[in-house]
Amino acid sequence: MKVDLLIINAKELLTIAGSDNPRTRSEMNELGIINNGALAIKDNKIIDVGSTEGLINKFDAPSKIIDATDKVVMPGFVDPHTHPVFKQTRENEFEMRINGKSYVEISQSGGGIRSSISGVREISEEELYQLANKRINKIISNGTTTLEAKSGYGLSTESEIKMLKVIKRLNENLPIDIISTFLGAHEFPTEYKDDKKKYIDILMKEMMPKIKELNLAEYCDIFTEDHVYNIEQSRRILNRAKELGFKIRMHADEIEPIGGAELAAEVGAVSADHLGAASDDGIKAMRDNGVIAILLPGTIFSLGMKSYARARDMIKAGLAVALATDYNPGSCNCDSMQFVITLACLQMKMTPAEAIIASTINAAYSLGLGDKIGSLEIGKKADILIMDMPSYQYLPYHFGSNNVETVIKNGKIIR
Repeated sequence: MKVDLLIINAKELLTIAGSDNPRTRSEMNELGIINNGALAIKDNKIIDVGSTEGLINKFDAPSKIIDATDKVVMPGFVDPHTHPVFKQTRENEFEMRINGKSYVEISQSGGGIRSSISGVREISEEELYQLANKRINKIISNGTTTLEAKSGYGLSTESEIKMLKVIKRLNENLPIDIISTFLGAHEFPTEYKDDKKKYIDILMKEMMPKIKELNLAEYCDIFTEDHVYNIEQSRRILNRAKELGFKIRMHADEIEPIGGAELAAEVGAVSADHLGAASDDGIKAMRDNGVIAILLPGTIFSLGMKSYARARDMIKAGLAVALATDYNPGSCNCDSMQFVITLACLQMKMTPAEAIIASTINAAYSLGLGDKIGSLEIGKKADILIMDMPSYQYLPYHFGSNNVETVIKNGKIIR
């Protein structure tokens, strides 16, 4: 048999082979390493995995061979929480935070999410697309091969649809997979800040049905926090989303333990994200109901806060943990899963192996794609990174620069 691509001589090949479920507890330290490993790829998929000695003479001369001597070969990063579609960045708020303003204070004074709305509303779809295209190409260069992207900076039916159309075009035109999430419940727009009931009615009766009709989003998300959508408002909105056929994601318990994690369990969310203030009961409820915890240490780092999510307690409790960048124009302008892995190790005391599992196979399951991506196993998509580093432990250790040498998506070299 002739294959399209053969990767040989990997010092460490991280297969992340294992159970057909999100990895928990001790499984999060099992990287399935093959020393001097090799991969065979045909028709965009992995058709064989093993030692170089075992694979080198097994196939006819491949179309291409990559020699990964002294390199680490691993699955592409899966980033399951981003906000890449916006007009302008908000570096002024970064300086405000350094000078002592909190995230909530900035938001309540007209900054934060609301300050991004006017830019998205006034800009054309094409301009918005070009800006996001450039950003995502940078994300790809840092090793992300599957990306979740949210709307949420329009907060009107017209502008939310514009954002979701941009995300659809990005998925069609860029070489990676981009999963679309509707986040109309990201904030209350200024024109409805004194009439929140009216905006929630628009959200539930106009936005959601129209976006579902246009098939522009697979998921519906919400920012559940005291200063935005409280528990009862969130419950109503999410149950309506479920009625319409959306799968559920949540921003939950980022700042205060108001019961967002418990609500995620109650409504059957696929994931609950942030969780910096999640309670013990919330962690147990998520575990018992199969909700994946997506932790965003880059956001806490960027906000200058100390309330990192309790990853160790979550892993000990048997909760599946994933990582994401939360790339956005305000609270976390980070486009590198590599740096997130470093923060997860240093600030949340995850092991390098746990952080890699959280950034690949568990992140894939949080997007419903764990059977297709996230590990290097026979039959899965050939989404692969060749990393210029001597061991997997080097990934969080060597931070501040890009360890990625080659990005392969669906068996094709894209960087």
